[in-house]
Amino acid sequence: MASIDTLITETNNPATAGISGCSTLEMVRLINQEDKKVAQAVERELPHIAEAIDEAAARLARGGRLFYVGAGTSGRLAVVDASECPCTYGVSPDMVQAVLAGGLEGIGDAARGHEDNTEMGGEDLRRRQLTARDVVVGITASGRTPYVLGAVRYAAQVGAFTIGLCSNPDTAISHLAALTIAPITGPEAIEGSTRMKSGTAQKMVLNMLSTGVMIRLGKVYGNRMVQMVASNEKLRLRAARMVSEVTGCPQETAAEQLAACRYDVKLTIAAVLLGCGPEEAAGRLQAAGDSLEALRCKGDVQ
Repeated sequence: MASIDTLITETNNPATAGISGCSTLEMVRLINQEDKKVAQAVERELPHIAEAIDEAAARLARGGRLFYVGAGTSGRLAVVDASECPCTYGVSPDMVQAVLAGGLEGIGDAARGHEDNTEMGGEDLRRRQLTARDVVVGITASGRTPYVLGAVRYAAQVGAFTIGLCSNPDTAISHLAALTIAPITGPEAIEGSTRMKSGTAQKMVLNMLSTGVMIRLGKVYGNRMVQMVASNEKLRLRAARMVSEVTGCPQETAAEQLAACRYDVKLTIAAVLLGCGPEEAAGRLQAAGDSLEALRCKGDVQ
């Protein structure tokens, strides 16, 4: 395994060696050129990302939870992705959780030394009563952050499925996790500043992972967020437009049906397409695994 001195993410990038002395326009061009490499690095990891989605979705369907564990930038990205899931997909905040070294105080201050505490990583998961049904994603650009390694090691002992997300090859986390996703983004534009390309890659992977899991769990129909929480006027208008577009009914009818279904978008779509009331639609949805896609495959809806 590589030492800190030989990690790709810690090496100097010759392409940006003169960035401090160039014009501002040239500066951002250099950064942009480096950023273009991120999507390609993530693309090379798509088979591993797909495997992670399928395993996580299967476990969450059986009542498991998805935990993101990270420190510093990685932990903050974990918080962003996990916090978006309830409002976007109407799931419980317990389903996808971020575990950040130092707790939420670490969002604003990453220099507390918590990331070097191996035992704390496992302890933070133990306090959340981690079980063998759960999935743990250890996020670390270097692949060797002690806090994250401790969490992944504990998760493996419990029997949870473990995934490592890093930006270097042959790292400590790749030897611990059951599955590793490693988009190799190369040296940063600013030496060692892994909040840049590495952080962008992590965000892209987490977006894919959580989105893919929610699609597999039936929270999406077509490409629409049919389980979003319509908690304000803007979202209720979006919900009515969504119901109208999916079912072909007038938007006024969609709004009325939404109100009758207590603004449950998926239930409303099912009720309109099935031509029945909310209670019958709820029962038929439940029988189809709470999935409009499953209803469509059965021929119940178009």
